[in-house]
Amino acid sequence: MAALSETAVTSESATRAPDGPAVGAPARAHSVAGTSAPERPAVLADRPDGTVVRTGRTVAKAHAPDCDAAALAVRLRIAAHPLLHGTLLPPLPVAGPDGYLLRYEDGRPLTRWPYGRPVAPDDPAAAPWEDAARLLARLHAVDPEALPGPVPPMRGPAKAARALARMRSAPVAAVPSLAAAARAVEAGWATLPAWARDEAPMPGPGLLCHGDLHLGQLVRHPEPDGRWLLIDVDDLGVGEPGWDLARPAAWFASGLLAGEVWARFLGAYRAAGGRAVRPEGDPWPELDVPARALTVQTAALAVAKAAPEGRALDEAEGALVDSCARMG
Repeated sequence: MAALSETAVTSESATRAPDGPAVGAPARAHSVAGTSAPERPAVLADRPDGTVVRTGRTVAKAHAPDCDAAALAVRLRIAAHPLLHGTLLPPLPVAGPDGYLLRYEDGRPLTRWPYGRPVAPDDPAAAPWEDAARLLARLHAVDPEALPGPVPPMRGPAKAARALARMRSAPVAAVPSLAAAARAVEAGWATLPAWARDEAPMPGPGLLCHGDLHLGQLVRHPEPDGRWLLIDVDDLGVGEPGWDLARPAAWFASGLLAGEVWARFLGAYRAAGGRAVRPEGDPWPELDVPARALTVQTAALAVAKAAPEGRALDEAEGALVDSCARMG
């Protein structure tokens, strides 16, 4: 962690944020009076798919070791493009050949970002569902042909397939209820079309999609009260836009999201001209497959995480597995 934060600070020394002063200053410098200590790095996330460290107003992310660096470089250029201003949090420039991407000492791609204030996890009533919906509508309206490219495919189906692979390698047999849950998840997976299982190209020409939309993918920037922006472009690309609405749709269908909240989210998306669903009427012809895929993905991850702990699923996890069982 210390090496990652040092890499981030070192790379800041000669770069500036697009709309502000030298971004390295808060991370490295004392106050004007010279009496306060520099801010200490803080680990925001440390998972197999990425490590995120904050130092002052800057965040450094070391991406997954198997990350496609060439595709990530395109995604970073898209996030920095003027057409995405006000929709995606832009990366900070680095002194590397790709402009926004460095190589960490172990080979992982390293990116830098302005810090934004995330959604408060302890205040669900204040969750910015409408803001998220409007941001998605704006994202889906951007013409991929006008962006740096070639724009890679949206990685949602690939992440769903990876979740199934993780479940299949988990020790579910040791907990009978988990073995039964895994069978239900497999039955739900078998009902999905090949494209949703990442076994065939996605249908149609596709729109620009986020690929992994949830409330953890929004921050206020500049913090603390700037506008909401989407973050995490690792899965950004061209594909089926219904995938970006699929997680809240799946939660609603599984009874985990209140109907009133779902109506607010869907209504805001439609009011903003969102193209993933028809302007009025039943949205499920467009959302059925993506919502089922996200249900299966989330249930598979729940089983995969519970198995090493030797525990049964909790109520919310069980509701997702029950939804998978109803698909079969």
